[in-house]
Amino acid sequence: MARRGEPMLIGELSRRTGVATRLLRYYEERGLLRPGRAGSGYRVYGSDAPQVVARIRGMLAAGLTTDAIREMLPCAGGAGPGIEPCPEVLRAMRAHLERMDADIAELRRRRAALAAFRDATEARREPAAGH
Repeated sequence: MARRGEPMLIGELSRRTGVATRLLRYYEERGLLRPGRAGSGYRVYGSDAPQVVARIRGMLAAGLTTDAIREMLPCAGGAGPGIEPCPEVLRAMRAHLERMDADIAELRRRRAALAAFRDATEARREPAAGH
């Protein structure tokens, strides 16, 4: 078991973060994690990898795509929430928020249409007044 501050293998990173090794490999495929390689060919992660994984998880939970996260991660150094405002970070965040707002508006429109359809359907079930 690697001690805190020392490089670690993927199993140790998985244990420390609670993220499955398969998902860690996916993060690597998407360019979000960049492990080194030991002489044996095993992935070796730096001591900061648990913090990087936590930041990735937080950004995914915020609805960011892996492409957006890959663009923003170089600005993600340091502790705490948020990231440094590198040149493209705020632009990417604004664009993502605009897409989310558009998605929310579309969902509201679809919900209203479904509710109207439901109301019309329920009205057909009710016996005609006066019969």
